[in-house]
Amino acid sequence: MEKKGHVQILENMSKLILGEIAKANYSSLLNDFVESELFLIDGDSLLITCLNDKKLKTEQNLHFIYLVERYLLDLKSKGGQFIVVFFKDFEHSYFQIPPLLPLRTALILHLQQNTDINVQTEFSGCFSEEWNCFLEQNCPYFLLISDEGITQLQTFLFYFFIIQSWYKRISIALTSGQESDIIRVYAYFMLSRYKNQHFFKENEQKMKRAYQTIIEHLKKSSVIALTPLFHQFKFSSLEKEIYWSIDQLRGLWPKGSDIRRILCVLSCSLSLKMYHHFLEKRKEKSSEIDIPENNLASLTEVQDLCRMYCLSVVFLLHLPLSQRACARLITSSWKDSISTFLQMKKWCEFFVLRNLESSKTWNVDFTYVCDINDGPLWINIAYYYENEHIQGLQFDLGKAIEVDYNDLWSAVSHLVREFPVGPSVPLRVTKQLFLQKKQSPIGEDSQEMVPNLGFIPVTSPIIRRFVGDMLDQVTFLRSDDPVVTSLVKYKEFHELVHWHSHKPLSDHYERTKSFTQGKSKEFLRSKQKLQAFQQRFGSNLDGTTSKVIVTQSVVPKKTFVAGKNKKSQCSKADIIIQENTNRLLEKEKEKESHRWETLSFSIEGEMKENFHSGITKLEDFLKTCKSNSVKFTVEMVGMKASLNAWKEHCQCAGKVRKDFSIAIHMMKRIHSIMERYQEFLQNPDKKEISRCLRYLGFDNLVKTLDPTQIMENERKSKKFRYAIDMGPARFQLQQMGHYLIRNERKDPDPRVNDFIPDTWQRELLDVVDNNESAVIVAPTSSGKTYASYYCMEKVLRESDNGVIVYVSPTKALVNQVSATVQSRYTKRLPEGQVLCGVFTRDFRSDILNCQVLVTVPACFEILLLSPTHQEWVEKIRYVIFDEVHCLGGEIGADIWEHLLVMIRCPFLALSATISNPEHLTEWLQSVRRYWQGAEKNIDDFQSQDAKDCIRASKRYVKVKKSYRVRLVLYEERYNDLEKHVCSLRGGDIVFNHYHPLASLTTDHIEKYGFPSDLSLSPRESIQLYDTMVQVWKGWPKAQELCPEEFIYFKNKIVITKMDARKYEAALKEEICNWMKNGNENMVKKVLKILRPASVSHSDSMGETFPLLVEKLRKMNKLPALFFMFKIIDVEKRAQSVCDALEKKQVMRQPDNVDKEVHMLTNKLKKVKKSMEKTSSVPENALKRSSRMDHSIIREAEHTALQKKLEKKTEIPPDCTYANIKVIDAETLEMMLYSIKKTRKGKELENLAKRGIGYHHGSLDAKERRFIEILFRKGFVRVVTATGTLALGINMPCRSVVFAQNSIYLDALNYRQMSGRAGRRGQDFLGNVFFYDIPLPKIEKLIKSKVPELKGQFPLSMTLILRLMLLASRACNVTDAEAKVISVLNHSLLSFKKPRIKEILKLYFLFSLQFLVKEGYLDCEGNPIGFAGLVAHLYYEEPSNLLFVSFLKKGLFHNLCQPTKKGSKHFSQDVMEKLTLVLANLFGRRYVPAKFLDANFKFYQSKVFLEELPTDFNIALRKYNEQVTRDFSYFLLIVSKFADMKVEHQLPLSKIEFPGKNEDTSKLASHLMSCKEDRSAVSPFACLSGVTNQDLLQVGNIDSITLRTIGITYAQAPLLYPEKFDFLGRRIPLNAYALDFYKHRSLKGIEQDNRISEGDAYILLKNFSLILKSISVSLRELCEDENDNVVLAFEQLSNSFNEKFKKV
Repeated sequence: MEKKGHVQILENMSKLILGEIAKANYSSLLNDFVESELFLIDGDSLLITCLNDKKLKTEQNLHFIYLVERYLLDLKSKGGQFIVVFFKDFEHSYFQIPPLLPLRTALILHLQQNTDINVQTEFSGCFSEEWNCFLEQNCPYFLLISDEGITQLQTFLFYFFIIQSWYKRISIALTSGQESDIIRVYAYFMLSRYKNQHFFKENEQKMKRAYQTIIEHLKKSSVIALTPLFHQFKFSSLEKEIYWSIDQLRGLWPKGSDIRRILCVLSCSLSLKMYHHFLEKRKEKSSEIDIPENNLASLTEVQDLCRMYCLSVVFLLHLPLSQRACARLITSSWKDSISTFLQMKKWCEFFVLRNLESSKTWNVDFTYVCDINDGPLWINIAYYYENEHIQGLQFDLGKAIEVDYNDLWSAVSHLVREFPVGPSVPLRVTKQLFLQKKQSPIGEDSQEMVPNLGFIPVTSPIIRRFVGDMLDQVTFLRSDDPVVTSLVKYKEFHELVHWHSHKPLSDHYERTKSFTQGKSKEFLRSKQKLQAFQQRFGSNLDGTTSKVIVTQSVVPKKTFVAGKNKKSQCSKADIIIQENTNRLLEKEKEKESHRWETLSFSIEGEMKENFHSGITKLEDFLKTCKSNSVKFTVEMVGMKASLNAWKEHCQCAGKVRKDFSIAIHMMKRIHSIMERYQEFLQNPDKKEISRCLRYLGFDNLVKTLDPTQIMENERKSKKFRYAIDMGPARFQLQQMGHYLIRNERKDPDPRVNDFIPDTWQRELLDVVDNNESAVIVAPTSSGKTYASYYCMEKVLRESDNGVIVYVSPTKALVNQVSATVQSRYTKRLPEGQVLCGVFTRDFRSDILNCQVLVTVPACFEILLLSPTHQEWVEKIRYVIFDEVHCLGGEIGADIWEHLLVMIRCPFLALSATISNPEHLTEWLQSVRRYWQGAEKNIDDFQSQDAKDCIRASKRYVKVKKSYRVRLVLYEERYNDLEKHVCSLRGGDIVFNHYHPLASLTTDHIEKYGFPSDLSLSPRESIQLYDTMVQVWKGWPKAQELCPEEFIYFKNKIVITKMDARKYEAALKEEICNWMKNGNENMVKKVLKILRPASVSHSDSMGETFPLLVEKLRKMNKLPALFFMFKIIDVEKRAQSVCDALEKKQVMRQPDNVDKEVHMLTNKLKKVKKSMEKTSSVPENALKRSSRMDHSIIREAEHTALQKKLEKKTEIPPDCTYANIKVIDAETLEMMLYSIKKTRKGKELENLAKRGIGYHHGSLDAKERRFIEILFRKGFVRVVTATGTLALGINMPCRSVVFAQNSIYLDALNYRQMSGRAGRRGQDFLGNVFFYDIPLPKIEKLIKSKVPELKGQFPLSMTLILRLMLLASRACNVTDAEAKVISVLNHSLLSFKKPRIKEILKLYFLFSLQFLVKEGYLDCEGNPIGFAGLVAHLYYEEPSNLLFVSFLKKGLFHNLCQPTKKGSKHFSQDVMEKLTLVLANLFGRRYVPAKFLDANFKFYQSKVFLEELPTDFNIALRKYNEQVTRDFSYFLLIVSKFADMKVEHQLPLSKIEFPGKNEDTSKLASHLMSCKEDRSAVSPFACLSGVTNQDLLQVGNIDSITLRTIGITYAQAPLLYPEKFDFLGRRIPLNAYALDFYKHRSLKGIEQDNRISEGDAYILLKNFSLILKSISVSLRELCEDENDNVVLAFEQLSNSFNEKFKKV
């Protein structure tokens, strides 16, 4: 029964894991967090992954270790922080495979002894208590593990590890299908879900028992495996024998030795003794061992074998890697007769290594433990002695090698005393063959002839300018070379003669949906509606009134200096204007004074009745008042009212703790008066302030202000009764820290009317005035965007032709910015021109006829690279890059680079999160310097054709251009951010304040200091001081840093935010001093006290989410944004909150309320029907008066019923989060109508009525805008969202809640998202809550830096083709070439890295070869053939190249045959086959290989995409073979640029294998005599017999290429028809596109294809857009209107789009 139970739990585990694998997301493991995440690597999965490399030969240890190090270095170089874990229990799974035991042990020893990798080996298994403690201390985010082991039992062990990790909230990343590019690692990722955690909790004991049973079974199996070999030789005896042997060897080599020598001697001596014992026992009891006599090697024969092994080890000691890499490959393998001895030897090696590891008394050098065995070399030696030596081919060992060999064999003889082992020479005394006979035992040279290597000569100015310095270093083919002569034989498919393949395609902006095409009334009306809506949307976002812009003549400006006296420069007109302005200000003052007189009585009265309500109204008045004198009066009234309220409160409070909120308001008034309105203060006012301070008990402040006011007796009585029990400094910091006055400038800047800009903002304005560029790094909501609008206004005023481009990372941000621009500015422009245009992939409006273009990077790149639109590009005066840190993102980062280096005008680059802005600015300055030189040549370009092209530049006044790039840094947030950790206790949610210093450790402070953006609120500074005093009673500086005695606080009435920052800095400095002076333990105690108590989580945190929202409402922390990272959870959580409110409402309602509502609804319908019926009765049928009476009665009844129904269905205030006061019913109805017909419209409407919403990437623009507007209005106050709201969307809130842990919750996203908290002008304090986020993760998020911008691999085949198109077809050739060279020469990746720049140049040459061979470029670098179509589909490389290749070969013409001749309609079968082809090209989404093993039932979808039709498949394979061959030849050409010194080092440990070739040993030279070229492959791979010919194999073979070339197979334009993981399993493609085309069901895709609805929607939308783009392109290229291919693609595009629209 127990066994059945174990089988059942194993089956259930398998089912659970297979289900999760099916839904696994393929994503970047090292997304952008770099320093913020720790992950685990299962050591055995690492071993299996590298062991299964196809090129690795058995027993080639050094090559294996090289693969492991290359794998780990790839993770480390991309910022990964990981721990490698080897469980002791997992070792038992290798006992059936003895060769892997010493290999595993050697790997562990090597990583521990020779690298800085953290390797953990002390844990028995994943269920041990020690392992659980380790996880709690380190809190890794994910585990990198294999989904399949070498054996079924090992697979189950992995499954146990996976499920236990899920239970510990650790996600899983699979090694299967893992891939890398130049900066990222991608893998299948499975999140830790509640379902998986629940499975473990329910089955924990069953799993532990099954696990233990498997381990016991493996242990027994190991005993069974060892018994035939060691028979009655017990393990204890074996260990004693090993200890004895080690002691003996220590006596021979007292100073220690190399691990290779030690292991060789010990393993040989032990295995010989064991084998001798084995043979003796076998003679005694031959019947017990079922092995025939003649199948076993004799003792003398295995002695020969050991001698040859010792010689192989001596070769390892003497031969450099460069010589060993030339070893000939013997394809023969060992015979079965020695298999028993070989197994025994492996066991001995394992036992020896395990015992040497624990040996502390002997100096064992483990440096070369990575190279203890070279199986192929041992076979090579054996082959020589049993085949060549006996035939008379005899070679000397060489003196040095012979001495070392004799020394080793002498040591073996010394340790084997039971029997003689014979002399060291001759090596072979027996004639027994050890190797199996083969027809060709020596690996033969490849028969494939390598052609002449070299590049095809391509002459172009671009090539000369970019790679001119390298042309003499590479070889070029002669003009009569077959490769060159074959180029002219290129021939297109005969049916393509009517295709204009050379015809330039229209740009994408001509394809996308436009609201400016056509002039119908309906169109004009819809456009007007859109503009009106955009203006309303924009005014809601910006809150400013529209400004009328008038074009002015451009006058060169000098640098603006604020505050400079310019009276002498004022004209008479300026004086008149100033006088009029002063008059208007005086009039405004009188008006506001009168308004206050009107309101003051009611406000003062309310403050007496309800102080807090009245003070709120007073502050509302102050926000709208502009007159300082009136404000002063109001503040004085507020202060006096506060004093009266405080006195009254203190009299009533008695012994109850005083409510400081009234005192805070009083001090706020005093702060404001003293800091802002000093000029209005009179002596009576000062006395009133003194009186207030006296009542608060702040006597020292009163003395500062007016010493004469205080009477001794009065002071005591007042202080006793009304005083606050703390000093004024502590009170200001601890109780009103977030209200402290910010250090704002008071001198206005004439350039800004709305507010007084800070110094750093004035610097931005200076940048724009001087036409300079700037990188601006400032916190969210700090006001950096204002410079963008100032820049827009400047360009709009300069002329009607100048253009400013605003580049935004997302479509959602594009919508917001365009709406803001249309709301903010109004300008009368010439006919045909508009103020603002929009360009995204699926929407465009007024692109070329606007002055402000708001777009996304990819669309702006289209315009910059379009040869036909360079005239428009010439008009660009400024470019604004918002969220420029996307330059380091995962998708589209290279496009940001291209834009920054291609534009000739100044720019502003904005971001809140760049950790290396200096490096970025330096790079951009180098680009601007390039343009400074390039533009001199462009201006000198005097071609007559160019004059026509650049005529646009003469339409506007030339503005002096600056090439300076400034860096503007501002680190101060306007609002403080305080963090809180949510915990579940007793079914309730509690909040613990999280002090920022709690995230630090003493090691971190010592190593890195305090993070630059780790700031404390004033309250947190006080908390830190108090903790320091508590920890160190005798702290010498306690008095000096006491708040009341601190130099910047002492006797100061108004402590400012800057003063608080100085106090914070002083405390941080003191912490550092403690550590420097040896008080590190004190610091540890301080940090420990600051840490919150352990956070209590529950498996059902998702279920308590509504409770969290309700608690935040009660704490007045709404509106709030709740960030999650899965679309499905975003929607579920929002719905759960809505359901909770509905349930709450239902519980309050009477039982019969539904019945009453139903009855009222029916009555209302009847009355309405009756009213309609009455109105349709003919006039003469009833008397006029009676009909009117009847109508009035019906209307009254209808109104009464409607009101009654509304009252019955009205939502109670505590059952909704909506604030109905902020929006009128008509506007709300209009907003609801806007989403009526959208996919999620009904759902969003229901949620919005409760004040709830959600926001994610798969919502359409209307739905996202609906949520954004209602949230900004304050109607919707609870929004769940993904990262779509992190990038610049203007949705500030009071609180931000991180409600889901994820790989995407990294340092960058944390800062972007938390920056939304705290609405400037509304909240002085922002709140950040962590809900269901582990404490260690919180610590990492707070203290980690955002990743540095390092750049991407900037080039691709299609980009180079687009650049050549621009250079050859633009009118202004000099300008176009300058842009092309700038893109090629100014990669951020290669900035200050000449080695990488060299690599990029080599790749550029390869790309040219490819494009020339494929017929897209001629030998002069001019685009030919279908170059335009390839470039047009640039975003789908390499699928675009395959698509055009299929088209040229006529495959689409063969496929697209109509139902009958002359018909324009194609059958469903043709459409499905065409979809199959396009899905294989453009809808590539892989499914984990393990999914194929799952026996899932599919209801609607096929799920796994079929192979291409036969002819397409053959064409694809031929294409891949040719590209692989060309890329291999390219690697051969550039191999001479590799750094061979580095190539001969292990990648991670940097262990070298130096030395000169052993020429004195003729035998070594003979064995290392491979003639095949190995110059382009890693010397470590050569040890397994890899040669240059292996590069010609189709597939990813990065593991054998030279690392230092820096080019991987990811840069080759290959499209694999099938992919395999490291275990050789096929990784299928998901058939989502074809399945959807067949069944039209998004739910079917979610259910069968395991793609979430939101993700499926985005994927299908992209596929639909690609179909549309191809369809329109083909129509443009083909002059035959009835071409079958064009018609078929149009039919498919329309059909697919119609199906998609119905989703």
